[in-house]
Amino acid sequence: MTRVAVLKGGRSLERQVSLASGARVADALERLGHEVVSIDVGSDLVSALREARPTVAFIALHGRGGEDGTIQELLEHLGIPYTGSGVHACMRCSDKVLTKHALSDGGLPTPEWVALGDVAFQDLGAAEALDAVADRLGFPLVVKPVSQGSALGVKVARSAAELPTALVAALSYGSRVLLERHVAGPELAVSMVCGEHGARAEALPIVQAVPRGAAYDFAARYEIGQTDFVCPAALEPAVAERAREIALAAWELLGARGFARADMILGEDGPTVLEVNPIPGLTETSLLPQAADAAGMGFDELVERVLADALSRSAGAGVG
Repeated sequence: MTRVAVLKGGRSLERQVSLASGARVADALERLGHEVVSIDVGSDLVSALREARPTVAFIALHGRGGEDGTIQELLEHLGIPYTGSGVHACMRCSDKVLTKHALSDGGLPTPEWVALGDVAFQDLGAAEALDAVADRLGFPLVVKPVSQGSALGVKVARSAAELPTALVAALSYGSRVLLERHVAGPELAVSMVCGEHGARAEALPIVQAVPRGAAYDFAARYEIGQTDFVCPAALEPAVAERAREIALAAWELLGARGFARADMILGEDGPTVLEVNPIPGLTETSLLPQAADAAGMGFDELVERVLADALSRSAGAGVG
């Protein structure tokens, strides 16, 4: 029997989503016969882990502290194997600017962008350059925090008059913002999971999100009934294959492990990557479980595969 510490909750703005993901993972692990210790992550984490003495940690944390490399680095210092991507991959994926630079340098499609920080606005007069940014990228512009998930703080500025409000909203979630060329088209999610027994990662059936409201925002993502999901997405075979190829290339480029999800827009020029999530949601409405189900992989099997990947890597490294 494997003792698994399920790390959930935390103090990020995605706490409630993480609690739901963690509870679902813990239930699955118990059904699979593992000994589960659920930990709501806080300032007593180290003492809780030392008391629990887990064989492995299943990270079900989202947002700051959970998928930005922080918890991963701490677990490595403590000698505890963990699920999902490592420190460097999490750092790059959680920072949308680092992700976009990596994608661009690797020749993968991503919408053109400009990144600005509060220091640029406060000390360097960046506000005077917004007209040049708008001329380069055009309207509408997507304005988003650099380091938030679940569409928190994302606004669409359809004119210069709407841009200041969108910037203030994004900066309320962090010190840097990403201004991105708007790409019109279906919203796609390509979830990926590690292969069995060291095999190459596989891209699962593509999910298309069709929000019933005006935008695929936080409520549309997590409130049942706010969005219709089509899986597999109704795409031309060549387009679907291209989306899966791009997603797996991003997985390799960013060094993802265990599981991940590439969020894309299908524009006129084909699929383009918006971001890569290193710890996708695992709730009832989350996209990775839907994709796994469409592939004939039940939730328990998904959890077991991700756990087995972490254990095999720890065994290979002589940890635990």
